[in-house]
Amino acid sequence: MRKLVVSSLVSVDGVHGDPGSWASAYFDAEAVETSLAKLQVSDAMLMGRNTYEYFAAAWSEPTGPYDQRLYDIQKYVFSSTLTSADWNNSTIVSGDAVAAVSRLKDQDGGDLMIYGYGRLSQTLLEHDLVDELNFWINPVVLGSGTPLFRPGGRRALRLTSSEVRSNGVVCLGYAPA
Repeated sequence: MRKLVVSSLVSVDGVHGDPGSWASAYFDAEAVETSLAKLQVSDAMLMGRNTYEYFAAAWSEPTGPYDQRLYDIQKYVFSSTLTSADWNNSTIVSGDAVAAVSRLKDQDGGDLMIYGYGRLSQTLLEHDLVDELNFWINPVVLGSGTPLFRPGGRRALRLTSSEVRSNGVVCLGYAPA
């Protein structure tokens, strides 16, 4: 059975939306190395339409090992509105995301990775499909933006790791309790 890992960049005041506009100053060589290592043990990325559109535009022409891994990895795009996904190795999945991810988890292979904590991630957590939840808290207060959490069911978590990086980013790892 595969493990589903969710990793999200978040500001101190709980904003996760549009990290490309505020987190890049903190996504240093250490963050790239850590992220690449996690992607190397993953067979696929799962994403919603917004993440797909952002990633496809940002990493359509890889310039290094991290970018190349994002480009090469199998991508499952959960959307009821997209009609095509032209970015390398992308497949649109419409319909019941919970059932589709359950099937993917039941297959043999490496981890399944989600970047961001949007509706897809939260829905999968609410249905007990997330095995690991990582938040990288960036030392910036944004004052507005898409909040990390939306109303939903309560889920108890167990802290599995914590790290303070030299650039002030605090990395917290959780597993369902």
